[in-house]
Amino acid sequence: MTNDRKNKKDEQLEIFRVHDKGEKLTTNQGLKVSEDEFSLKAGVRGPTLMEDFHFREKMTHFDHERIPERVVHARGYAAHGEFQVYESMKQYTRAKFLQDPTVKTPVFVRFSTVVGNRGSSDTFRDVRGFATKFYTEEGNYDLVANNMPVFFIQDGIKFPDIVHAIKPEPHNEMPQASSAHDTYWDFVVANQESAHMTMWLMSDRAIPRSFRMMEGFGVHTFRFVNDEGKAHFVKFHWKPTLGAHSLIWDEAQEIAGRDPDFHRRDLWENIERGNYPEYELGVQIIEEKDEFKFDFDILDSTKLWPEEDVPVKIIGKMTLNRNVDNVFAETEQVAFHPGHVVPGIDFTNDPLLQGRLFSYTDTQLIRLGGPNFHEIPINRPVCPFHNNQRDGYHRQTINVGKVSYHKNTLWGNTPAEASVAEGGFKHYEEKVEGRKVQARSESFVDHFSQATLFWNSMSDAEKKHIINAFQFELGKVHSESVKQQVVDMFGNVNLQLATEIATYLGLTPPKSGISNITKTSPALSLENTKKTVETRKVAVILTDGFPESDVLFVLDALKSSGIQPEIISENFGKVVGNKGTELEVDNTFETTNSVLFDAVYMINGSKTSKKFNKDAAYFIDKAFSHYKPIGATHEGIKWFEVNHFVGNPGVVVGNDMRKFSKEFKEAIAAHRHWNRSVV
Repeated sequence: MTNDRKNKKDEQLEIFRVHDKGEKLTTNQGLKVSEDEFSLKAGVRGPTLMEDFHFREKMTHFDHERIPERVVHARGYAAHGEFQVYESMKQYTRAKFLQDPTVKTPVFVRFSTVVGNRGSSDTFRDVRGFATKFYTEEGNYDLVANNMPVFFIQDGIKFPDIVHAIKPEPHNEMPQASSAHDTYWDFVVANQESAHMTMWLMSDRAIPRSFRMMEGFGVHTFRFVNDEGKAHFVKFHWKPTLGAHSLIWDEAQEIAGRDPDFHRRDLWENIERGNYPEYELGVQIIEEKDEFKFDFDILDSTKLWPEEDVPVKIIGKMTLNRNVDNVFAETEQVAFHPGHVVPGIDFTNDPLLQGRLFSYTDTQLIRLGGPNFHEIPINRPVCPFHNNQRDGYHRQTINVGKVSYHKNTLWGNTPAEASVAEGGFKHYEEKVEGRKVQARSESFVDHFSQATLFWNSMSDAEKKHIINAFQFELGKVHSESVKQQVVDMFGNVNLQLATEIATYLGLTPPKSGISNITKTSPALSLENTKKTVETRKVAVILTDGFPESDVLFVLDALKSSGIQPEIISENFGKVVGNKGTELEVDNTFETTNSVLFDAVYMINGSKTSKKFNKDAAYFIDKAFSHYKPIGATHEGIKWFEVNHFVGNPGVVVGNDMRKFSKEFKEAIAAHRHWNRSVV
């Protein structure tokens, strides 16, 4: 890393980095080891002796080197970066990291799936976590977000229930990382507040193209509090500068087998190439006086604030510019908590958020082995921390002196409380009154209006995908009663949706529903996202004898726009052009597949085998059926004509290389071509 990209967190972590290359082997106590292949024995064929302290230390560490994985969000991948605010937010919040546009705040971001274990695949249908730790000068601030703006439940007490329901069923531990089974859908029909989130889960948002092309949402309603103590309600958004894009279901399933590390590999490789993922931070802000002016309760985590009603104000940008040095030490040991806030950011009475404020600390205690998880390097704040907490498992701080309590006179009552003016955190003073009850507010009882809003906002292709997702998922459910209840329930969202599901499953369609919602929110459709060619991967199918001057022109045109071409051929090694130019083969048909690319460019050479044609046919036919852009020049055009691809949307052919390059890049920027006729 160059010096101009170092920040306080990098400098702090450097203290803990160890470079073992070229060093002599030692025990954990620093004793140099002379033998590491054979344990100490009583004779060459005798028993191993207890006194072999090196063997015991090595084996004991191995026995304990795995910590319990997270119950949810177990499969994750992370990167370092920095955040800069565009303009001071002093009008709304006293949080220092949101004041000065010249200050770069170090961040650590962990993306994750929710349901699967650490060994599952990246591309299963699931919610994605998007957790950001800001290492601010006032302490760590954690924005613990998802790639969907709503959640399954309204109250934190039901969190164990939704997780138990969506996880593998306990009697047979199946299925892994999937909601397509009885207990999840039984939970849905018995807890109909999950209707809106289930619509998101059945949508393309549940199978993102990459972490780099995925939105993040803070889900909950928080508060901004300024220097005068004035508060505003706020929701947080991450907007990827590449736009939000998705896979399609067949593609996602095949990728799970072809490359289960698809998302983490994409993140790692692009950061290594210098294609740093960027996300703009946006906030929706509501004045306290407007708390009750909407047709939904702004504290209900199963509801979103439509962006057309409450615009998203873009306030800064985050750039991820460095991969981790060690996945376990950083990605696995990082501990997030929505209760890790800084002055100027506070909570609301959202009952799901209130439950999370307890749960996260409790989780870290068991997962990371005790109360000192904050001392693990990746979790340490970059500012000093002083308190009277002592001892416990894995304590690293050596606290000097006899005093470890408050109040005291021996040390002048230090460490002392800080005033608000000195940066001390002060909870927002909100008036609270009422009886102690276990109940749900009447303002939380509408479970279907926003689910219908979501459906209304989808494009035709997205609606088709949602229907197909319901059909697939419920096709895996064994209980006829549960399936019929789901159909009846989602009749309250949209009758067309419920009827198509019922017809496919051989169930009774609902005769009527309760929804008369016609409102739409264009911001919810991925069809309206930003579209760009930057960092798109294109498979370039070549054999020996390719027309090199034309092909090199196209490759240069693609690269100059930020597109990443990879050469695909029959064998590894070199492919040689018609004038002797050699190009390195990146992959063969055996080692890759079109599902791992955004587009395909077919040229073909003068020497092709039956196997080549068969493999290329399968490769391109898959891309075509997944609505991806495909292009052909030279002999590839004839090949496209034989296979009846020419004339379809997103299919670009021609031997005018300048015109072809321009049109092919436009097709790539569109991402998918849904109006293509695919059988």
